[in-house]
Amino acid sequence: MFRTALRNVLAHKARLLMTVLAVMLGVAFVSGTLVFTNTISDAYQNSSAQGFDGVDVAVQPKHQAAEGDRTGKMPELTQSVLDASAKVPGAASATGVVIGFTAIADKDGKLIGDGWQSQGGNYWGAKDTRYPLTGGHAPSGPDQVLIDSKTAERGGYEVGDTVRISVDGPVLTPKIAGVFTTDDGNVSAGGSLALFDTATAQKLFGKPGTYDEIDVRAKPGTSQAALKTQLDGALPKGLTETTTGKKLADDQAEQIASGMNGLRQGLLVFAGIALFVGTFIIANTFTMLVAQRTKELALLRAVGASRRQVTRSVLIEAFVVGAVAGVTGLLAGIGIGAGLRTLMGSFGETMPDGPLVVTPGTVAAALVVGIVITMLAAWLPGRRAAKIPPVAAMSSLHAQATTKSLVLRNTIGALFSAAGVAVILAATNMEGSDGQAPMGLGAVLLIIGVFVLTPLLSRPLIAAAAPVLRVFGVAGKLARQNSVRNPRRTAATASALMIGLTLITGMTVMAGSLQTAIDKMASSALRADYVVSMANGNQLSPDVARKLAATDGVTASSPLRNAPSRIDGQTEFLTGVNGSAIGKLTDLKVDAGAFTVAGTRVVVDKDTAKSHDWKAGSDFAVHYEDGKQQRLTVAGVYEGNDMIRGIMLDTATLAPHQSDAADMQVMVKTADGASGATKDRLEKALGSNPAIKVQDKKDLSDSLAQMFTIVLNMVYGLLAMAVIVAVLGVVNTLAMSVFERSQEIGMLRAIGLDRKAVKRMVRLESLVISLFGGILGLGLGVFFGWAAGQLIGARLATYELVLPWTRMGIFLLLAAVVGILAALWPARRAARLNMLAAIKSE
Repeated sequence: MFRTALRNVLAHKARLLMTVLAVMLGVAFVSGTLVFTNTISDAYQNSSAQGFDGVDVAVQPKHQAAEGDRTGKMPELTQSVLDASAKVPGAASATGVVIGFTAIADKDGKLIGDGWQSQGGNYWGAKDTRYPLTGGHAPSGPDQVLIDSKTAERGGYEVGDTVRISVDGPVLTPKIAGVFTTDDGNVSAGGSLALFDTATAQKLFGKPGTYDEIDVRAKPGTSQAALKTQLDGALPKGLTETTTGKKLADDQAEQIASGMNGLRQGLLVFAGIALFVGTFIIANTFTMLVAQRTKELALLRAVGASRRQVTRSVLIEAFVVGAVAGVTGLLAGIGIGAGLRTLMGSFGETMPDGPLVVTPGTVAAALVVGIVITMLAAWLPGRRAAKIPPVAAMSSLHAQATTKSLVLRNTIGALFSAAGVAVILAATNMEGSDGQAPMGLGAVLLIIGVFVLTPLLSRPLIAAAAPVLRVFGVAGKLARQNSVRNPRRTAATASALMIGLTLITGMTVMAGSLQTAIDKMASSALRADYVVSMANGNQLSPDVARKLAATDGVTASSPLRNAPSRIDGQTEFLTGVNGSAIGKLTDLKVDAGAFTVAGTRVVVDKDTAKSHDWKAGSDFAVHYEDGKQQRLTVAGVYEGNDMIRGIMLDTATLAPHQSDAADMQVMVKTADGASGATKDRLEKALGSNPAIKVQDKKDLSDSLAQMFTIVLNMVYGLLAMAVIVAVLGVVNTLAMSVFERSQEIGMLRAIGLDRKAVKRMVRLESLVISLFGGILGLGLGVFFGWAAGQLIGARLATYELVLPWTRMGIFLLLAAVVGILAALWPARRAARLNMLAAIKSE
């Protein structure tokens, strides 16, 4: 039986090729998704990592805040602390580290990289092994700087060029003394790093003569724990704290893993989808394959093979096919994963650098899907075929599904679908993240239910296409009859496409609705033309607001200045604004009272008012950060959002209680409105500072949606692969269908159906089935998009369902194109069948 199984595998080379292709597609989808997700996840994790190879013990200042005090001071790490650290017996060296924000502009004056990752620091000269120079020399004085090689490449800079940088104040224009390489995670993620000599860095970052951290290396033979003990004994008690390099690395790994949890979960969801689709394609292929070979298997039974031997021969074939397809699918998947990452970069997304990650888990998954899933997929139909009496199999009496089996299938499908809908509807009423897991479970149940019900759904939906198909005469009529004659085959062909379009439609509905909600929030809450802020999210100097107010064309401006306070024993942040201008710059709905900010009269967002049981006219005591108390009156209650919320009071009231005032943002309204010329004028008024962002409403909306857009593009890349797999799956299924119906096609040719009509018949059948799958996918996708939107809407007040009709029409057109393209080869092969040979085929 082993030799027979191998002969069967090799005897039908075309069938073998299509079977291997189907399994390989499933394996490639799974392994490609895992390679892509692992690579992206690892790259993001490394981008957050800071190397501790040269750090055995880190000395840091110990926070001196008293219990409950949020404004405690940090002690300074002075040169004496650095010298004392270097002198302990177990220390080989001690390096003082200075860190701060440094924005670097390209030659057009635009910020290089992401402002959150624009960093600066100090360079220790030749002994600084952290940053190997690739050209130039160490910086000396405030007129020289080092920049990393990636930033130099992005900005088009070379050693000796003048560069525009900003730390926290006026723009500086030092010369580039040298270029260095670094494994700093921020740089690999698209950020920038500028290095000054230590004295200059201390001065620029407001830390003259002091350090943020002291990194100590141990002498050979001295453990990190022993060095830590020595440092604890030598350094000032209660002013510093020491941490071993191992502890720093462990803490960082835990922090990164926690931060990456959301991304990992999202990517694992799509790895699960890949596994589901891949398994489905393989199972579908082998079910059809064994069904086509029922007569052949029955003949083996007739000549003496037992049921177990027949089943074993099918499993041997599945093992051979699965092993070959598993290895080739893994290799193809690695290529797909690399291609997807390159594709992401071509979309303009800044992706962290890093190697392609192929984990043992990916290899195991590829082999499991290729071999185990293939054998499992072949076992059930093989066992079913082996149980059919040889006489019944040879006369095809087994071919028709019994009424009992159809009723059972439809009942199971209805139960799964109903359970899925019920779980999804229940999840939409849950709070935030609590509903994510139930919604995912409901989605899986519903997709399985619809898949099981697809044969039942195919008849009425395909029957609706009958009037259109009549236009194509006999070919159209035969195409419709072929589509509904074997509902299970039709369902198997359409389902792969249905799953891909379900996911794409659902994500598109969510993305469009979310983008509209963000745009609405920005446009409805703001009357200001521009919002000015620091690129790294730090606070602005009050000078920025004064310069903007004095700029030609500015009709109104107001800072947004945060300040901590104590109200009713709780910490609340106050927002200082220009009381006379804030009404011209915002458009917030007032629920009660009046939007008046002046003197001791303030406005409060609805949620804050509810938490304190305030109403318009209520007064309350506030304790400012300087310890003084004042009574304020609620003039009005407004509806806040993710951009503007909290307690607003006039900066004239708040400023006397602040020792170091700083603004989070400045809102600006201009006479000419938002335009390129106006934006340039505002930027020039601020010294063309790359550290300061001047954003209009569209810029704000895009920045708020940036992270979601990156994730969405990753998802689109994965789903594009799902659609490609679905297309090839349709091709494969149609080709097998043509094999199965060779005798029938030969008879049609014999009674007068010409080759052109045969081609048209197969193409129309494919078109109808693909549109059927497309309609199911669009319907499910809209439902999933709506359900997911209910969870998002609970946290985003402006969220509302937006159906992208144009894109949905494109998706349906895509399904039609898939059907036409998928039918090209099977239709051509059907038309070229030799009618006499086909009639005699078994």
